[in-house]
Amino acid sequence: MKIVFTHGYFINEDPKELEIMRPYIPLGILYISAWLQKNGYENEIFDSTFSDFELQKQYILKHRPNVLAIYTNLMTKLNVLRTIQFVRSEPNLQHTKIVLGGPEVTNHIDKFLENGADFIIQGEGEESMLELVAFLDGKSDLTRDKIAGISYLNEIGKTVFTGERTKLKNLDELPLPNRSKVNLQLYFDAWKAKHGTSAISINTMRGCPYSCKWCSRAVYGQSYRRRSAKHVADELEWIQKNYQVDTIWFVDDVFTVSHKWLKEFRLELEARKLSVAYECITRADRMNAEVIEELKLSGCFRVWIGAESGSQKVIDLMDRRVDVMQVRDMIRLSQANGIQAGTFIMVGYPGETEEDIFETVKHLKDSDPDIFTITVAYPIKGTPLYLEVENDFIQDLPWETSTDRDIDFKRTYPRKYYNYAVRHIVNEVNAGKALKNKQWGRLAKLKLKSIAAKGIMKFTKFTG
Repeated sequence: MKIVFTHGYFINEDPKELEIMRPYIPLGILYISAWLQKNGYENEIFDSTFSDFELQKQYILKHRPNVLAIYTNLMTKLNVLRTIQFVRSEPNLQHTKIVLGGPEVTNHIDKFLENGADFIIQGEGEESMLELVAFLDGKSDLTRDKIAGISYLNEIGKTVFTGERTKLKNLDELPLPNRSKVNLQLYFDAWKAKHGTSAISINTMRGCPYSCKWCSRAVYGQSYRRRSAKHVADELEWIQKNYQVDTIWFVDDVFTVSHKWLKEFRLELEARKLSVAYECITRADRMNAEVIEELKLSGCFRVWIGAESGSQKVIDLMDRRVDVMQVRDMIRLSQANGIQAGTFIMVGYPGETEEDIFETVKHLKDSDPDIFTITVAYPIKGTPLYLEVENDFIQDLPWETSTDRDIDFKRTYPRKYYNYAVRHIVNEVNAGKALKNKQWGRLAKLKLKSIAAKGIMKFTKFTG
């Protein structure tokens, strides 16, 4: 039984991703790979990040796998479809079973099956994938309809879903992700060249207990399960013994959701004399002075505090359940304790007005985060936001050639308005930083750009 895992993220095909240059290994694949290996199924991984489609095709043809498992998210959907099409058109790969998993597949099951996938794994993938592989290998007592968590087309072309799989209760039972299967040095070098430091990603939890309307919970649902602090420290020790890497990126949705766990984590690191530098994401309502001290003592050098808007009205529309003033306070308090603070901003959310956008500018200038990212809102299928705006889509896009990122809906203002709103926010906030640092030449340039973008915002409100 030959098993190959891959994905469809080709960083060289995306100018924006090349500019950002913050690539991370596909942890989901590495976890499932390790789980199969632990249970007697050797497998290979073709990591597409620094490769290209032609090399991916050559690899698949060379290995001629019995099972090709492809991680699929919103960003990689179109490349995954391209890979499926290649496999289905290649005579030497007609025996290959294509298995898809990841956040994009759950809400598009019929479409992916109609476009050539043999099986869809919904939700947590380790146990479903192992049972499916054993079935395909002829070494299982289970028939395919008894393997929980999968979908497929039956003999008459009807989609069959076998039902949800019970989530793993004890995440410490998972082996560490199979990092040895990918060339991590490529990631380290890319990070070092762009940012001056290398980074590696780790997750300590699965799921998120919060209810933000725009956020997809397609894989782990609205759950919260966490590895023990000891298990995470074991992984950090293993990484330090096997790699030379500067920083850790904890990919958890809310790293400080449990204050008890955070203290246990800090104590575990201290007991082992483990020194790590890391960044993480959290919420302002799960922070306070004590939490910030725990973060600092455990090695946190940057914390990302979600806000999404500077307008409390918009935050409430998103069902974020956080106070914008608390966000500002926690940004400042983190910085006062020597931790860099980053934040996320979203514009173009349903119901947002120009006054809300200007409130976001004020929020960013007042809180003065070290770094912020900004996007224009788009609806991901399966989220409450998608349901809210589904009847207001501007056009019906072909599924096979578009992603949810391409969806536009009737907003307060035309779509073009928000492109200039982003420019205005970025330039105005950075102008504030230039003023603070007495960078007069830079201040003048940024102010001119900010004023120009604001003027075009006003114009496009009525002209589109």
